[in-house]
Amino acid sequence: MTTLCRLRPPGEPRPVEGAGGPVLLDDRLRTVLSPHARLLSLYDQGIFCEGPVWWAARNVLVWSDIEGRRVMAWRPDGAVDVLIDATPFINGNAVDRDGTLLHCEHGRRAVTWWPGTGHPVILVSHYQGRRLNSPNDLVVGPDGAIWFTDPTFGIRNPRQGCPAEPELDHRSVYRYDPRGNTLTRMADLEQPNGLAFSPDGRTLYVSDTADGSGGSTHEIVAFDVGADGALTGRRVFRVIEPGVPDGFCVDARGWVWTSSGNAVQIFSAEGEPLGTIPTPHTCSNVAFGGADGRRLFITGEESLWAIDLLG
Repeated sequence: MTTLCRLRPPGEPRPVEGAGGPVLLDDRLRTVLSPHARLLSLYDQGIFCEGPVWWAARNVLVWSDIEGRRVMAWRPDGAVDVLIDATPFINGNAVDRDGTLLHCEHGRRAVTWWPGTGHPVILVSHYQGRRLNSPNDLVVGPDGAIWFTDPTFGIRNPRQGCPAEPELDHRSVYRYDPRGNTLTRMADLEQPNGLAFSPDGRTLYVSDTADGSGGSTHEIVAFDVGADGALTGRRVFRVIEPGVPDGFCVDARGWVWTSSGNAVQIFSAEGEPLGTIPTPHTCSNVAFGGADGRRLFITGEESLWAIDLLG
């Protein structure tokens, strides 16, 4: 892993001033999150931070500054380094089963992988001969296939991509199988955004966030995943407000931890509200990480935050 430059030297994180503590709505959450836990500031010099993922092989939290056009890494000693500079507006990040990094790029309208130096290499950029819209977020499925969302945000917002007219008449969830180099359109939504699997891989959650971009949808939908990867049983898991469920993650219990307009909201696998973690402003995405997996990392606008969990 090549470090291009250091943005922050090692040092202790500081509590976020004025941030309230977690709000526990269900006693089940008390085994995971203390009401006295403090939101910590790890970095606050970004422009629009997104796509956090814990890279266990390198013991770092990787995330994107889409508008700053950088992919960065936070180290447990507090240092922050640039891994990839002058990016093609990279948004979502994931770790492949071989330990390499995968990315969604707005600029090249592609899903890519990073060899560890230089710029990422394109894996897929077209569907049936037409350019993708602007791949947003991605996750590696239980069988190693790469699932990603393809809304139009990156070709509509010049701060986060290159303006263009879409070549496709749909905004979809895709499954890319690197073994056969095949790309399959799995489902259509208004503006598919974040996505994650349940712990057993039998449920796929996808956020639909057309609110403010020509629609009013701000919900997480769930699909049953068949043995062949087919999606059935589409249903609304939860409408999220205020704001939209930009990105989210699912823990080992099947609980969904999602971003929103003013907090991380936490729901049981049945969609019951369990609690919230207030944030100073809109948060964009979340990821579990740390050496023991007991830290929640949160991105939002210029910031990377974290809060420590009990279990």
